[in-house]
Amino acid sequence: MSVARRAFYAARPGGWRDWWTLLHPPYTAWHLSYVVIGATLAPHTDGVRLLATLLAFFCAVGVAAHALDELHGRPLQTSISTGWLVALGAGGLLIACALGVAGVTTVGLWLLAFIVIGPLLVVGYNVELFHGWIHTDAGFAAAWGSFPVLTAYFVQAERLDVTAGLAAAAAFAFSLAQRWLSTPARSLRRRVAHVDGTVTMYDGSVHDLNERVLLEPLERALVALSWALPALALALTVARVF
Repeated sequence: MSVARRAFYAARPGGWRDWWTLLHPPYTAWHLSYVVIGATLAPHTDGVRLLATLLAFFCAVGVAAHALDELHGRPLQTSISTGWLVALGAGGLLIACALGVAGVTTVGLWLLAFIVIGPLLVVGYNVELFHGWIHTDAGFAAAWGSFPVLTAYFVQAERLDVTAGLAAAAAFAFSLAQRWLSTPARSLRRRVAHVDGTVTMYDGSVHDLNERVLLEPLERALVALSWALPALALALTVARVF
């Protein structure tokens, strides 16, 4: 049985549905959760700073990064024009940087380091600059896991410490797991034409082996994690507020 959709969350091709697919909703929510986790682990959490950080990362990761990724090889095969993808990529990064610059006056000049590093990670990873040096498992985990945690924590605490480092390490590991699951899942959906075989058990039973059998455990784990991280972020927010 062939797998038609380009991702487990992909909508039927065409119209507004292509925009939904482009945003990678479960993964966007997953990585925005790291922003909330970083902010709520800080000694104090300012709601305005948190909302501004979430908006900046939504523009940079949810919009710009995914637009640039689609621009680079059309992996989702959407009908969104090249012009729109370029505009979303550039516009998303500009808005994210503008929000960061606006926060420098209250957070401090060290925030400029994060404003510089962020776009470099987005463009470097999704367009595979620097000979693909960032476009690796570790590069993904650092850019989409550790960096949001560290940035959000710094925006709140105006410093980094052991707590921030441990949280960034946890986000790195979660994002690494995401990458290790999603890479073979994408390959099965987008590159594999057909899988045909059987698995013979010790008791003599024989089970069919196809792309669906290989894909299902990978994507079940991804779906579970895509709910787990936002739920954790929400729990930390509720704990901080109440």
